[in-house]
Amino acid sequence: MPKILNFRAVIQQDEDGIFIANVPAIPGCHTQGDTYEEAVKNIEEAIAVCLDEAKENKNYRNNIDWPKDKTDNRFFGVIDVSIRKPTFA
Repeated sequence: MPKILNFRAVIQQDEDGIFIANVPAIPGCHTQGDTYEEAVKNIEEAIAVCLDEAKENKNYRNNIDWPKDKTDNRFFGVIDVSIRKPTFA
């Protein structure tokens, strides 16, 4: 039975409606899609590409924050932070 790793992805919609996805645990692992579903599919492919690179590149592999197991539930939160608008903005 293959071991399962769960990487958390962050998906945001930009001002043009494009969905931007990244995996904070994997350096440089990011992509986008015109729809949420496309962004999810693309980030799965991006993870696969990054893990292929990690197979060959020990330095890159050592910079990945590997999940401990499939039940690794470290806290991950997203919040809105309100600040006073600067005069130059």
